[in-house]
Amino acid sequence: MLTGVYSAKAQVVVEKDFTDIASINDSLFLKDCLVLIDSFKSFEPGQVIEMDWKSLSSYKIKPFIPPSWITKRVYLQLNLCNNDSNTTTVYFYPGLSYNGFKTIRVSSNNLLEPQQDFSREDGFQPITLPAFQKQTFIVELNFTKTSKSYLLPQIINKDYLVKYQKILYYGNEMQAIVGYLISGTLLMMFFFSIANFVLSAKREFLLNGCYVGCMFLLIFLSNYFNKKSGMASSLFLSYFSFFLLSVGMLFYIGFTRKFLDTRINFPLLDKVFFYEQAGFLVLLIVFTYLNFFSNNYRLQNTLENILKIIALLIGIVYIVIAFLQRNKLLNYLAVGNALLIFFAIISFYFLLFQPGYKSVFIKPIFYYELGIVSELIFFLLGLTYKNRVELIETIQQQEAMKLEAEMQLYESRIAILNAQQQERNRISADMHDDLGAGITSIRLYSELAKNKIDKNALPEIEKISASANELLNNMNAIIWTMSSNNNSFADMIIYIRSYAQEYFDNTGITCNIEIPDDLPEFAISSQARRNVFLVIKEALNNILKHANATAVYITLTKEPDRLLLNIQDNGNGIDFNKIRRFGNGLNNMKRRMDEMNIIFSIENNNGTLVKLQYLLPTP
Repeated sequence: MLTGVYSAKAQVVVEKDFTDIASINDSLFLKDCLVLIDSFKSFEPGQVIEMDWKSLSSYKIKPFIPPSWITKRVYLQLNLCNNDSNTTTVYFYPGLSYNGFKTIRVSSNNLLEPQQDFSREDGFQPITLPAFQKQTFIVELNFTKTSKSYLLPQIINKDYLVKYQKILYYGNEMQAIVGYLISGTLLMMFFFSIANFVLSAKREFLLNGCYVGCMFLLIFLSNYFNKKSGMASSLFLSYFSFFLLSVGMLFYIGFTRKFLDTRINFPLLDKVFFYEQAGFLVLLIVFTYLNFFSNNYRLQNTLENILKIIALLIGIVYIVIAFLQRNKLLNYLAVGNALLIFFAIISFYFLLFQPGYKSVFIKPIFYYELGIVSELIFFLLGLTYKNRVELIETIQQQEAMKLEAEMQLYESRIAILNAQQQERNRISADMHDDLGAGITSIRLYSELAKNKIDKNALPEIEKISASANELLNNMNAIIWTMSSNNNSFADMIIYIRSYAQEYFDNTGITCNIEIPDDLPEFAISSQARRNVFLVIKEALNNILKHANATAVYITLTKEPDRLLLNIQDNGNGIDFNKIRRFGNGLNNMKRRMDEMNIIFSIENNNGTLVKLQYLLPTP
């Protein structure tokens, strides 16, 4: 490498070999500049001028340099002159792509003087010549380790430089626009995946987001550094693009393993993916070493091609697995990879044949970018589908758990009700066996006492007999309401009919009962039976005590949506004005029916009419 100031014997150059930089209006391709190849990078600085130089045109470069040059050092000899009366500055541009290049001026006293390097940022090196001066420059080039380097040395007019750069960078503006649009699409996919990861904490979204992020940087930087020189561009082309592709594939495989849950669903495939990840990591480590610490570009390029082949094989594996498994989730991956392979084939075709016309639709990079976007779109569709399926499964599990909890609560309530009903049955049985027998004995003995004394029996004995009889009837009613054997509507109506007929027996009041034959079948709780019975009992008691009636009519009518029970007497009717202000009889009757959702009403209608209406439940 040439540094410092070195003594050298300058080669004699013929006058016609000098290029007049003052006559260049825009740019000039130096097709006949002299070239020297340092195959082993072993030339001493002072030896370069004395070597055997050849014309660039003799190498017939079209347009990329031979792969064998990539790890070699190349020197260019520029013979320039300024035939203008003013100092002239031009820019030298060697082509693409270099780790940097050094410019050395050969002074008049045969010294090699390195020039300050201004090319590291954009690849353009300024050269200044005083008026009417001739000067020889040596340019040392170290190529970037990429197959896309080309040697196209040019001298560019200072005033034309900005326009030249625009033409160079944006010669195909449509390609740049499409590239940035695709980059923007990938960026939105990246934020979508990260947002889903933040919301759901599912690792597959994070892995997919990292993969999309790598592809975004790869495509964005590929467009940004397109036809640009400088250290940053050189680093991206030689190493960072491969790094992004490798790391992206690591995230891609990791995403696939998590997405498909291959450890459980596809154990053999999971092992294959694991070894692929390990292989990619090894490839990346070896590639890093070769790029920064070795000149073996052939092996480095082979590793890069191996990575691309493996990526292609992974896509084919997805398609084969999806075909064999016929899994809808796999289908999304298969379609995405099929599109990626399809567009990769088109890209490879245009890369091989390189059509001459300049259209974005024949650029290899366009179809490569389109393939990545298509693949990622179907990945996101697959992620969305999986997320929806998991959401449905979660809701179903929650509903099943909720239903199970409700069933347990229902069963516990049923158990409590059964226990309560069993206790009621026990109490009613005890009442029937013990209290019933005792009360019957009291009634019997009081009747015997009456018969033994004479017809003028003591009034107390008469009251004892009546009370015992009433107590026995009340107890029987309580036992009837508590027993679980009487839980149907028909049982309740039969009991009420029997009670009413027995109640008015020997009272001078005729009891007429009309009940339809087709009674509806439904269960009725003990509380409902008790409340309805007590209301009817109160109504019958009022008729007996206050109505002065000779007949009572109990009618049950069945309508499509309701049941109507009317209790009508032919007595003197009810005087609402004479009912005690704070009487509880009618209030209690209405309260009991309200609790059972039964409509209660009482009115005068040729006597007193009590109405009970029950709305049947809608089937």
